[in-house]
Amino acid sequence: MLYMVVERFRNQDALPVYRRFREKGRLAPPGLNYVTSWVDDKLLMCFQLMETDDRVLLDQWIGHWIDLVDFEVFPVITSSEAADKVLPND
Repeated sequence: MLYMVVERFRNQDALPVYRRFREKGRLAPPGLNYVTSWVDDKLLMCFQLMETDDRVLLDQWIGHWIDLVDFEVFPVITSSEAADKVLPND
C-alpha cells in the first residue's frame, strides 16, 4: 500500500529534521520503503510517498520523528488504479 505522508515541521523549523536525518538516516524499519518526497519552497512542509504492507511499520517510523514533525497520513492509489476503480471493464 502507498501512503502520502504530509509532514509539517514543528515551529516552522526544518533544521532539526535535516540534522537528525543527516546523523541517523531515515530511521524506517525494514518493510517500510521510501519512494520519493517533495518539500515546499518555504521549507515548512514535506510530502513523502512511502510504501508498506503493514501500517504498523509506518506508525513506528513516525514515532522516531513525532517530536520534530506533525504528521498527516493518507492511503493513496495511483491514477491508473483510480481509473480502474471508476471505470471497471470500460
